[in-house]
Amino acid sequence: MNDNTMAANLPTEGQEQQYGAFELKRLYQKYYGIGLTIAVLIHMLLIGVYIFIQAINKDDENNIATVRILKYSELGPPPSLDQNVAQQLAVQAPTIKPNVGIPTPVPDAEAPKEQTFASQQEMNKIAAPIGEGSGGNVKITQDLKVEPPKQDETPGINEFIPVEKMPQVVVSAVPVYPELAKRAGVEGTVYVKILVSKEGKSLKAVVIKSDSEVFNQPAIDAAMKFVFTPAIQHKAPVMVWVVVPFKFKLNQ
Repeated sequence: MNDNTMAANLPTEGQEQQYGAFELKRLYQKYYGIGLTIAVLIHMLLIGVYIFIQAINKDDENNIATVRILKYSELGPPPSLDQNVAQQLAVQAPTIKPNVGIPTPVPDAEAPKEQTFASQQEMNKIAAPIGEGSGGNVKITQDLKVEPPKQDETPGINEFIPVEKMPQVVVSAVPVYPELAKRAGVEGTVYVKILVSKEGKSLKAVVIKSDSEVFNQPAIDAAMKFVFTPAIQHKAPVMVWVVVPFKFKLNQ
């Protein structure tokens, strides 16, 4: 290599000096120590935070209240409303073992014989004694009988009567228009509730709603002339209430 080449490779003024292997090894040791120190500090910080959190949780567990579940029998009497009376303490009485209802084995010879219960038909034929004051010990045999429902009782006007078939009008009647209402030009409707017998006849008529009292009596008179087919329940006629409207209109 000649002098001109060596002069070209030398750094000139203003250019940075290039480092070699020796300089890199020296810097490596320096930065390795700094990184190791920072890593140790970070690990120590994390361990300290973990220990601090565990200490806080341990204090919270020590402060948890303990709940005890008591039975109703262990509770004492309620405090007295009178402040001067000292509070009573509950004293639990000793438990006594039951002495009734505990089966005890007995020999077969002492065991009671098997009992046979009477049937419903046999119980119906049991002789019943006459009550006190009859003057003797005469016994009579009574059979239990279920009485059928009374069909002749008149149902109430608001009583619900179950029926399978409602009454149908066979013969109707037109009410007489009152002369006073006709002159005054009054019109209206009257609702009459009619009690229909088991034969289909009108037994009673009651006005439940009316536009004018002048129409009430003519509507009742006409309702009593109505004839119906009887109401049917369980294939038998029954009495029932039905509502029939009577309209009073001029120029019909």
